[in-house]
Amino acid sequence: MSRARMDPSRDLPKPSNSKSLLKPEAPGEVLALCWRITWLSCLVVSISIVLYSAFTTRESHRFRLPELPRTRARIRGPEGTGPTNISHVLFGIGGSVHTWRDRSRYSSLWWDPNSTRGFVWLDEKPAKGFSWPEGSIPYRVSEDATRFKSSSSKSAPRIARIVLESFRLELPDVRWFVMGDDDTVFFTQNLVRVLAKYDHRQMWYIGGNSESVEQDLMHGYGTAFGGGGFAISYPLAAELAAMLDGCLNRYWYFYGSDERVRSCVREIGVPLTVERGFHQIDIRGDPYGILAAHPVAPLVSLHHLDDVDPIFPDRTHIDALKALMDPYRIDPARILQQSFCYDPKRKWSISISWGYTVQIYPSLVTPIELEIPFQMFKTWRTWGDGPFLFNTRPMSPDRCSQPVIYFVDTVREEGWTGSLTTYRRSDSKGGRGCKRADYARVSAVQNITVSSMKMGSDYWNKAPRRQCCEIMDRGSIRSGSMRIGVRKCRAHEMRASPFDP
Repeated sequence: MSRARMDPSRDLPKPSNSKSLLKPEAPGEVLALCWRITWLSCLVVSISIVLYSAFTTRESHRFRLPELPRTRARIRGPEGTGPTNISHVLFGIGGSVHTWRDRSRYSSLWWDPNSTRGFVWLDEKPAKGFSWPEGSIPYRVSEDATRFKSSSSKSAPRIARIVLESFRLELPDVRWFVMGDDDTVFFTQNLVRVLAKYDHRQMWYIGGNSESVEQDLMHGYGTAFGGGGFAISYPLAAELAAMLDGCLNRYWYFYGSDERVRSCVREIGVPLTVERGFHQIDIRGDPYGILAAHPVAPLVSLHHLDDVDPIFPDRTHIDALKALMDPYRIDPARILQQSFCYDPKRKWSISISWGYTVQIYPSLVTPIELEIPFQMFKTWRTWGDGPFLFNTRPMSPDRCSQPVIYFVDTVREEGWTGSLTTYRRSDSKGGRGCKRADYARVSAVQNITVSSMKMGSDYWNKAPRRQCCEIMDRGSIRSGSMRIGVRKCRAHEMRASPFDP
């Protein structure tokens, strides 16, 4: 081996400045340097990521990166969070130019142009010569709905779209959309009290079933029948408006608009919330039994009143309703509310449906029986004897087994907190013509005066309970009149039963 190969100094590069590395004659050194720089950069980035992950896991609130704002479709909802009142309700009434002239008298009973909001939706514009009544519910003409398929009722798609067209009006501060027919009578103060129990910012579908089971079986127990009226909260209406048109064609085979709306609501996943004060009145004949034994719930609506007997005998349908509206306006929450009391000496049983009727039995009848409506009516479709959605009891053909019946005659306020209603004996209903001595003693009572305190506005926000009554003046009857007081039941009052030995 030569000396030159053994001398390490002979292999060392000659001294030079740093610029020599960038000279073209040293390409290998340049590539090596670039590789080192890249490797070091990757190492630094990797270590940084590991350290960042470790620290952000433990101290995420200190090292959280700002998130980009998300674009989300914002539904314009009702303003304010105070109690619900009538101004928050928008009514959508289904009607037509051919029926409105006669049926407008029903809306005139409850519509107040100074407080209520809404429209009756017509199938076409009224004729030029037709004068719209001043103070009546205003009208809108529905959009053309003939493009929708329909198996039978051609008006069903148009009526079903009232909730959509009402929503598209974008009226301010609407919390609830309430649908009804042009022959529906609403008791608006009670309607508001019912709706006020629910959070309008949530999705609600509120209404009632049909009285006739055959109707519920055909159209569904989850259907809020439109004639009795139903309420849809703003958020649910917003969802419906986005999908209703497509949904209507999916359910073209259903008969009515209410069943189609129900189907679309169920697609969204919202069930029916039943309130017992919505009344479809799917019956034929005399509705007396239903109104005289109303459930412990506020009266919200009545429908199909042209298809049953007048609710007061010897009066027209409208005059009979006007007679019911008078006590309702004085004490809305109490209208039709039932109370029971007994005269143990005479062995009389008394049932009061406030603002409507009083029944006196010359015998002791249990509360369980008194709260069951008399069946003086048939089913809606087949005119059968039932079944119905509630229990019924027959009105005996024996007049001596029937109660003596009284109907409201006058009503007046007593100060700010009370009322006096009087009831006159009816010669066309009840145990008329019975010659028995016990019936003669009851029939001697010609008038009954009922005093009561007004029900508070928050009464229906509490657990419902039927109120009690008591016979005043120690049961004395003076000049054919007796007095009864209606009040809240006292603690343990029902322990003292007239049926106990």
